[in-house]
Amino acid sequence: MKLATVIEAYIALQQSIGLRSKTAKRTLRRFGRQMGDVQISDIQPELVLEFLQGTRPVSSTWRVKYRLLSGLYRFAISRGHVATSPLPPTLPKFPPQQTPYIYSKEELQRLIDATSVLESVCSRLQAPMFRTLILLLYGSGLRVSEALGLTMHDIDLEQRIITVRNSKFHKTRLVPIGPKLALELTRLGDRRRLTPMPAGEDSRFFASRTGALWNYPRVITLFQRVRRAAGIGCPPGELRPPRMHDLRHTAAVHRVIAWYRSGQDVQRLLPQLATYLGHIEISSTQRYLQMTPELLQEANRRFATYANCGDHHD
Repeated sequence: MKLATVIEAYIALQQSIGLRSKTAKRTLRRFGRQMGDVQISDIQPELVLEFLQGTRPVSSTWRVKYRLLSGLYRFAISRGHVATSPLPPTLPKFPPQQTPYIYSKEELQRLIDATSVLESVCSRLQAPMFRTLILLLYGSGLRVSEALGLTMHDIDLEQRIITVRNSKFHKTRLVPIGPKLALELTRLGDRRRLTPMPAGEDSRFFASRTGALWNYPRVITLFQRVRRAAGIGCPPGELRPPRMHDLRHTAAVHRVIAWYRSGQDVQRLLPQLATYLGHIEISSTQRYLQMTPELLQEANRRFATYANCGDHHD
């Protein structure tokens, strides 16, 4: 059977059980184009390895492509389209994952101020829209892709609730927001409605001056400009500078610090934070909580309080 036919059948199966990742579909179809109009059984291991390696050093992208092709070939073998998988039996050594970066309050303000570098006479909404995007990511803990997927209808400013649809794990969740963030979203929403809205209230909240959606690569490029303008570079010992995704890590850590300082039961609240962030397991949330000096100080202070209470009772 032709490779392209198997790929489309596999994508259709995955969609039937909840696959929503456009990146996964694009990657599988790109594999098909690179292999050419061939039978799936004719694909040689060296060609698969060439696709996995690409033109850049080994990175997490290699692992993602390997995982997608593993699923494709398990499907193909189970259907009798091919006898064995041509994927390499051993994986290369991957570089260590980038350490999540926790922005300080002062750095967050610098990022917000630095969005002014995006001001443009061709797109007067670009800078204020990006400013609001940063505030939303920090104020709600949304993933970048989730924020970019929001429609006008998804943001209920009266109830101060954001509806996140088809998130990473194909679930919908409701995210409450505070009054200050709601005010920022209201101001931007009023301006957004003055620009083209091709799908009415189902149009994307974050969009270009023509109403087209902001795609992920474009937004990351804009963030890199803003980060450089804010003077935030590589932390000591790191090969890469902080990412836009680190705003999500920062939101989680700052939330826990606030809980400590207000005397809340952090362990009891962690499951709620996991739900808020859209995590399936609390262990994922715990990985987000990098032990920053500020968080460590608050945790030590809480432990000292408990220890003193114990000494008093003794």
